[in-house]
Amino acid sequence: MSLERVRVSATTVRRLALTTVALNVVLVVTGGAVRLTGSGLGCPTWPKCTDASYHNTPAYGIHGYIEFSNRMLTFVLVGAVVLTFLAALVTNPRRRSLIWLSVLSGATIPAQAVIGGMTVLTDLNPYVVAGHFLFTVLIIAIAYWLWKRSREGDEPAQTLVRSPLRGLTMLLAALTVAVLTIGTVVTGSGPHAGDEDARRTGLDPGMVAQLHADSVMLLIGASVAAWFAFRATRAPAAVQRAAVALVAIELAQGVIGFVQYFTHLPILLVGLHMAGAAAVWLAALVLLFATRSRGPAPEPATVTGPEVVPPGSVPA
Repeated sequence: MSLERVRVSATTVRRLALTTVALNVVLVVTGGAVRLTGSGLGCPTWPKCTDASYHNTPAYGIHGYIEFSNRMLTFVLVGAVVLTFLAALVTNPRRRSLIWLSVLSGATIPAQAVIGGMTVLTDLNPYVVAGHFLFTVLIIAIAYWLWKRSREGDEPAQTLVRSPLRGLTMLLAALTVAVLTIGTVVTGSGPHAGDEDARRTGLDPGMVAQLHADSVMLLIGASVAAWFAFRATRAPAAVQRAAVALVAIELAQGVIGFVQYFTHLPILLVGLHMAGAAAVWLAALVLLFATRSRGPAPEPATVTGPEVVPPGSVPA
């Protein structure tokens, strides 16, 4: 059957795009589970799991199952991205922006797989592991961008807040990336290496943790300032809600971070903190995209056929 004969609704594209966002967050959490359970080398090579097999073997025990399961989740993500691309091709009306964003989203997956392979081949080098996580930050941004574009039109972007405040939301996004980057250095200096023999950065954990805490305070302060600025300038309600949500998630993440530090980094709290990092990044993206508009999503195109003249009537 020709693609021209197949049509799906815009809602289908939106749901598939949202699924890719969710799956990327799930991969952050499961990737954290791999490291926190010491399963980073459960599959000791790449692209195979072992020298003789593409799948895990009983010889590597539970660690092999955990690492291999995380690898298999990537194929679930591939399926979701492929379906999103195909849906974008046959949606009514077809939108070039959704097609190209789905292609871009798909292109990040093999790149991320290669970086993941490098983490294994370098025996969990902490800086390569950090790059693996930070590339996921980019992937989530692209996936969210695709979902957001599926919910809006193709008109030129119009800023909904004053220009300096639009710049402030961009600064908040940049600060969030900086906080996440420093957080990966803290992780690379701490005890949860992903394998008992994996090396650490060699930096003082207390020093980098303090730097991370300072950057978090800066981010929270800037976010609170943005919230008050949006209120003072009567920004749209959606923008103000997004700012409140960002501050609330940042505060919750900060509390988790402090508790995990003073309780000597229990695994469950560290895993929750990783999930919180993804939540903070998504909240920053929500605020960033809420400050501009491209108009409503286009309505489905209607197909009109030839006029049908009832029997006995006179055509006009």
